[in-house]
Amino acid sequence: MDVCLFLIATERATTDVAQTVDPQTIHDIAATFPGIKRAVVHVPVQGGANDPYLHAEAPPRCTLQLYFDSIDALENVLREGGKAHALLNLAGLKECDLMQQVMAVRRFPVPDPGSQPADDARCTYMVSYEGPAENLNAWLGHYIDSHPPIMARFPGIREIEIYTRMDYRGALPVARSNAMQRNKVVFDSPDALNAALASPVRHEMRADFKNFPPFSGASPHFPAISIARDFKSA
Repeated sequence: MDVCLFLIATERATTDVAQTVDPQTIHDIAATFPGIKRAVVHVPVQGGANDPYLHAEAPPRCTLQLYFDSIDALENVLREGGKAHALLNLAGLKECDLMQQVMAVRRFPVPDPGSQPADDARCTYMVSYEGPAENLNAWLGHYIDSHPPIMARFPGIREIEIYTRMDYRGALPVARSNAMQRNKVVFDSPDALNAALASPVRHEMRADFKNFPPFSGASPHFPAISIARDFKSA
């Protein structure tokens, strides 16, 4: 099972919005990380998504996902003097409030993952469940067993991943998030995401949501343009 570092950048009131995030620069830095498998840079979709059940919220300025095949490899880049510290000095990130979280990656099959090159832009619906759940085991059991088969019926879906939190070591001087779970669904474009959200499958998702074991906390959903780079085969 792969592990993933999330690095989430949120604008401050003083953030210079003219300083944009450059995926190419982030990927070039990530390429120096020993053991990295994949890096994905997510930036907001202008105008958000047309979700029939959710109101638009202010999205993060940027979310980075850095995938490794072991916790040891990931912790190595987070240690004092580790390679991941270089990300904190980048224009577009250093002006922001940053949060980090390491999570286990669970991938689920889709009918057609598509044939786009990995570095072609796609559209991701990013979700986090901050928690807590009254019974985390019951929560994860229901979500992991019930939600992905419904997600897989979205028209045009290309990827499904669910992330569960992990304890980890690191010296990255960034606040830690403790979301109990995250997930994403990936489509070819914002139009494809909106078509999926307009399909009957979105109503099936909502019906399953009503059956979730009790939980509290925020559950933001953000559409993002996503640029990925693969560094070695899985």
